[in-house]
Amino acid sequence: MVKFPIDAPKRKVVKALEILGFRTVREKEHISMVRENPDGSKTPLTIPNHPKIKASTLRTICTQSGITRGEFLEAYRKA
Repeated sequence: MVKFPIDAPKRKVVKALEILGFRTVREKEHISMVRENPDGSKTPLTIPNHPKIKASTLRTICTQSGITRGEFLEAYRKA
C-alpha cells in the first residue's frame, strides 16, 4: 500500500485538492476550501496554512472530506 507523503508541500496538496474539485475560498491562518457536489450540497474543507503538511493531517483531511486514499494519492501524483 502506498503511504501518504511525509511533510508534503502545501502548494502540491492544494493543487491535488483542486484536481479533486475543491476551490479555495479563504486563505489566512488556515486555508478554507469547498467542493460543489453533483446533488447540490457542498463539502467544506479546512487545512492548516503551513509550508509542509504532515501525513497524519492529510489522512484526517481525506477522512473528513470523504476522499479515499487512492483518490488523493492519484491527484497528488498529478499535481
